[in-house]
Amino acid sequence: MARFVLWTALTAAAALLATGCSGGSSDGADAEGKTSGTGSPASSAGSGAPLPSSLTSQKLDWGRCKATGGSPAPGDEWQCATLKAPLDWAEPAGRTIDLALIRAKATGDDRIGSLLFNFGGPGSSGVSTLPWYASTASELGKQYDLVSWDPRGVGASDGVRCRGDKEIQASESVDITPDSPAEETAYFRDAAAFGKGCEKSEGPLMAHVSTTDTARDMDLMRQVLGDRKTHYFGISYGTELGGVYAHLFPKNVGRLILDAVADPSADSAGHAENQARGFQRALNNYLRSTGQGAEEGTRKIVTLLKRIDASPLPTSSERKLTETLALTGLVQPLYSESRWPTLTSALEAAEQGDGSELLALADSYNDRDPSGRYGTGSHSQRVISCLDDKQRPTVEETKKLLPRFEKVSPVFGPMLGWDTAGWCHDWPVAGQYDTPQVSAPGAAPILLVGNTGDPATPYEGTRRMADELGKGVGVVLTWKGEGHSAYGKGSDCVDSTVNAYLLDGTVPEDGKVCS
Repeated sequence: MARFVLWTALTAAAALLATGCSGGSSDGADAEGKTSGTGSPASSAGSGAPLPSSLTSQKLDWGRCKATGGSPAPGDEWQCATLKAPLDWAEPAGRTIDLALIRAKATGDDRIGSLLFNFGGPGSSGVSTLPWYASTASELGKQYDLVSWDPRGVGASDGVRCRGDKEIQASESVDITPDSPAEETAYFRDAAAFGKGCEKSEGPLMAHVSTTDTARDMDLMRQVLGDRKTHYFGISYGTELGGVYAHLFPKNVGRLILDAVADPSADSAGHAENQARGFQRALNNYLRSTGQGAEEGTRKIVTLLKRIDASPLPTSSERKLTETLALTGLVQPLYSESRWPTLTSALEAAEQGDGSELLALADSYNDRDPSGRYGTGSHSQRVISCLDDKQRPTVEETKKLLPRFEKVSPVFGPMLGWDTAGWCHDWPVAGQYDTPQVSAPGAAPILLVGNTGDPATPYEGTRRMADELGKGVGVVLTWKGEGHSAYGKGSDCVDSTVNAYLLDGTVPEDGKVCS
């Protein structure tokens, strides 16, 4: 089972740059390029308890990043270190967890400070992704130290793994749109087994990997890096994390960019419906680009999926293309307009009875390599989101939602509708909230970048985030484009506006539109 919710469009290519850390020294500067203190008093957000100096005064041992997992290390400009943070923020002087960090120091003389990046998920590794993304952020790297990290429960920061490779592959045969009582039983049995696997593997960590925990880690990071304010670039799920940070630490907000904005007002079912709408919208745009009508093209794809559901397609490997894998393969190229031709080719091959190309797209999304090894980003995503989400819709409640979901998206609606009940079914840890708190009165202006064609975080969430942040805080920049996120996707208008905000502090007019 897979949830196609808040992954960034960086795909598995970034995972090839996984790194490790060792040796070195630490330094830092504030938002004005000067050696600085820690801004507001060190405390554990929400409790007011002071943090021990062993955490706030720790010196990061920056050193050359190592190769890990058979992947090469990034270049010499990259340094890695480990930050210690409380496992339980309610007990800041208790047990700690190690967080893996990576940075490239500012290349110019007029250094502003650190710019933290979160690339989405939840579950995306910043340590692996930032070196791959650095060319996109090259202008920003002249005045900022580019910094990212593996959030708790992700990658090198005690990353979770809930089942082995053979179990993951076996689960791909589970029908994520069950059509019979037997398939329904198998679907929920697999969901429960996943949660039990997480609990057995991770134990106490499962209760301490929430978005709120990571937001508190960010403010500790700010202090240890020596920054007076937090400057941050969040993409996709990273926008929710940025909103939660602003809510907890409004006075510490520096220049925050939230690109591909998640709707903070939506609960778990609302997010799923938003996703169904966004992916169907992107699919309609793709179909129109091929000269087909959106309705006609959608009917053809629904018919193809039903055929695959009844009889999985053969592929060039020994594996079969199931409906589950076909849906995953359909989703993957919708994250970027540049990948639309691959979707055309894959659909044409599937119509001819060959599922190889759709399977390859699904494997790319699922981070499966040719030897059958899977990445664990989706495990981290599920553990984090199920700790965040308080709601646990029942099977009966979900079935009532299905007609509405199917109307919103005949292709993706059934899968995302069932997902509302299956994703956190029989989960061993209670969720924390219905919707995240992101109101940030008194915070500096935060720039929200929304893409009208975004499939994963539909554009409507941009204005809702602005409303939730509060008057005078959220500033909306709109791009009339395609794909997931906007910065670095070919719009000079978007890129220049974001750069002016981050580098010069120039806040654009709220409602600015880039075509």
